[in-house]
Amino acid sequence: MSNTFVALENLDKRFAGHHAVKGINLDIKAGEFIALMGPSGCGKSTTLRLLAGLDEPTGGDIFIGGQSMRGIPAFQRDTPMVWQSLALFPFLSVVENVEFPLRMKKVGKIERRKRAMEWLERLGLGGMAERGISQLSGGQRQRVAIARSLVTQPPILLLDEPLSALDAHLRVRMQTELSRLHKELGITFIYVTHAQSEAFALADRIVLMADGMIQQIGRPQDVYREPANAFVAEFMGMNNIVRGGISGRSGDEVQIDGPLGRFIVLAKSNPRSRGIASFVIAADRVGLSEASAQDAVANRVNGSVIGIEFVGSTQTIFFDVNGQEFRVQKQQHEIDALDLTPGKRFALHWQPQHAWLLPEAA
Repeated sequence: MSNTFVALENLDKRFAGHHAVKGINLDIKAGEFIALMGPSGCGKSTTLRLLAGLDEPTGGDIFIGGQSMRGIPAFQRDTPMVWQSLALFPFLSVVENVEFPLRMKKVGKIERRKRAMEWLERLGLGGMAERGISQLSGGQRQRVAIARSLVTQPPILLLDEPLSALDAHLRVRMQTELSRLHKELGITFIYVTHAQSEAFALADRIVLMADGMIQQIGRPQDVYREPANAFVAEFMGMNNIVRGGISGRSGDEVQIDGPLGRFIVLAKSNPRSRGIASFVIAADRVGLSEASAQDAVANRVNGSVIGIEFVGSTQTIFFDVNGQEFRVQKQQHEIDALDLTPGKRFALHWQPQHAWLLPEAA
């Protein structure tokens, strides 16, 4: 990748009885916002700690700005981290917390106070400089932690689930704040999160990990719409996976037969014409109609309503389709006229071009 600022080359980390990171490779451009995602224990936080210099790799190397980080301690890397716990000092005032990294760098008292106050003003905390940490709200503490990390003007910022302790309203506000800062500063952000919504809202690219390995790297829309394998499709949460075998192909159209029936998938970039196959259909791409309706679509299954999950104006309806759970996502106005009583049967249908043939057999 051109303009690479951070490079992980065959990065490996083993602990006693646990292989946390398994030879991963990743190039990150200067100024990119990268989100590391994956289930608990997948290696994303360990990768962040390796970048920060808090752990030493077992194998491979990390390059930042073209320089190997092998043997360089954390305090010499200029890779500050915003922690999930924030790790603010309760015995220091707000401004003293922000000044602390500058004190460690032997910056003079007048200069460090000036720079700390500039950052507090920038983050809307100028009037709280002399307060104690215990006097701040969760969102205010979060901004103090960010100011403390950025006061040294680093080329990279590492963030380890920094918003997980905030309530939903504050989380959205802080997402906006982080996005604004990233655009203004133009530095590299590497952000670990469990929250798909955060990653999709903030990141230029997502790195999805499982079992210490990278499963997929791509733009949020690509990872969501074109998952690299069944794990990625399932992790994204709102995908339905249909399994079967390829029984025919005509041009870009692949015919798949399985327990749920026969389906047509548009697969321009996938050359397979035989073998076990799975495809993904996102919940928001599935249409609904009465089970008795004769819809002129290539792909259709009948299912019974299990329940509904209300998330603001968007609703997720869960169906039982021959023992498999199917999810359909609709705006409230799209389903107002439907009788979604549990047990009611509906036809679920989608177009071939809206399904994604998984590159690997599930």
